[in-house]
Amino acid sequence: MKKNKKFIFVLGGVMSGIGKGVATSSVGAILKARGISVTAIKIDPYVNVDAGTMNPTEHGEVFVLDSGLETDQDMGNYERFLEITLPPQNYMTTGSVYRKVIQKERNLEYQGKCVQIIPHVTDEIIRTIKKAAERNDADVVITEIGGTTGDYENMLFMEAARQIKLKNPKDVLFILISYSPFPSKIGEMKTKPTQQAARALNAAGIQPDIIIARSEFPIDSKRKEKIALFCNIKEEDVISAPDVEFIYEVPLNFEKDHLSDHILNKLGLKSRKKDLKKWERLVASVKNSRGKIKIGIVGKYFGTGDFILGDSYISVIEAIKHAAYYIGKIPEIIWINSEVYEKNPAKLEELRNLDGVIVPGGFGARGIEGKIKTIEFCRRNRIPFLGLCYGMQLAVIEFARNVLGLKKAHTTEIDRDTPEPVIDIMPEQKKNLEDKNFGATMRLGAYPAVLKKGTLAYSLYNCEKISERHRHRWEVNPDFIEKLEKGGLVFSGKSPNGQLMEIAELPLSNHPFFIGSQFHPEFISSPFHPHPLFLGFLRACAKENLARKKTD
Repeated sequence: MKKNKKFIFVLGGVMSGIGKGVATSSVGAILKARGISVTAIKIDPYVNVDAGTMNPTEHGEVFVLDSGLETDQDMGNYERFLEITLPPQNYMTTGSVYRKVIQKERNLEYQGKCVQIIPHVTDEIIRTIKKAAERNDADVVITEIGGTTGDYENMLFMEAARQIKLKNPKDVLFILISYSPFPSKIGEMKTKPTQQAARALNAAGIQPDIIIARSEFPIDSKRKEKIALFCNIKEEDVISAPDVEFIYEVPLNFEKDHLSDHILNKLGLKSRKKDLKKWERLVASVKNSRGKIKIGIVGKYFGTGDFILGDSYISVIEAIKHAAYYIGKIPEIIWINSEVYEKNPAKLEELRNLDGVIVPGGFGARGIEGKIKTIEFCRRNRIPFLGLCYGMQLAVIEFARNVLGLKKAHTTEIDRDTPEPVIDIMPEQKKNLEDKNFGATMRLGAYPAVLKKGTLAYSLYNCEKISERHRHRWEVNPDFIEKLEKGGLVFSGKSPNGQLMEIAELPLSNHPFFIGSQFHPEFISSPFHPHPLFLGFLRACAKENLARKKTD
């Protein structure tokens, strides 16, 4: 007899940005440590059909699945914490749900009924969640509903979750992630915002079973008692979640309050032996790391007013950390606005204070010349360099301009009329671009590549064939490949048919570490398995750091 699927819905209260994605991932991690098979779903309450067109400085990074679906960054957290590859069924938006409903209405699948928010839209949400549950074949399906309780945008999804609970009361659990502020002038932690968040949920017909209390400091017993009393739950079901230095401490912190025991008991799942050894080893390795390595990230998607939004490059940041902690080092990330180097090239000298530089992915003309100047400086001064997607393309442009003497070398993304289009869109995609069929021009998701023996890339991966995730339109122009290779640039990774350049590098005899990938290696890095390119880069940075200390 097939067992019923168990569903956990994670909702946020008080404010956005309190770490629902990390909390959801950590809940999955501690259940997995109990031998429970888990999968995770993210609901984005935006009307966008997917995350591909969302502004990174507003929404954060666009994470790409193997399938090519562009999703919210939390899908990356789920994959990293749970060590799984998620299918496209595990991500939905308001736009994607409405599109399905409208398509069905146009196809007369509702048989002439007046299509309504309830039941037709909510039924589609429920159907999508259950299809994802069947597709993943997991014991527990954890669904994070984006936004904050009280938002108009996520009410539909909360209603769908309420209906699932109504029909399967023993198989559904609600977890509220809320925030308890500690105003310094008052000197006391306040629980009222959490109480109000719970009441907002109650107004939607949902009673939280567990409250994860986020705060600057651990929640004391007095505050737990108060939250329990006014939110109608047991005191033991209030889980303390104080700020931590490393997000990978969160699963262990949750288990200090025996969260997995409470979840298993409430869902009627058989208790299994707990095994958190690998998480304990990971946190120990992080805390035992010594010696800082300075990594510069040169981009344009991190400024939001007077603040830095690291979420724009969250997978890059985490991939750096994975590799740094693996070699026992502490990464110090320096944010660099490439536009500064366009206005004042003399400032490039500050790059000498870094142990390595990354030029990550991106689109558009803003800051591009500053990035190219950065790459040239790293190449000439033997500073370890890693270019990701656009970063690799700009490295090819820089090489063509300053080594081959093709002074007008450019990408047709920026200069459609350049006489030296070293980066161009493939012929079969040009018509789609002209017709403004932009979705059809993107190379999205996992693609294979073949590595050239005797190269840096081959030594890092230690294999001949790889699969990596892409998100881009433009490619290295085949018409210039022979000239670039004769000039000394090595294309160490190519598509199986040899037409698409996947990795470009300089020989180790010319540079300690200079490599760029057309794909996004950061998307498949995890704390337990750092990505080979990032691992090689951080090792080169550590050598640079050591050499500089000896010189000093």
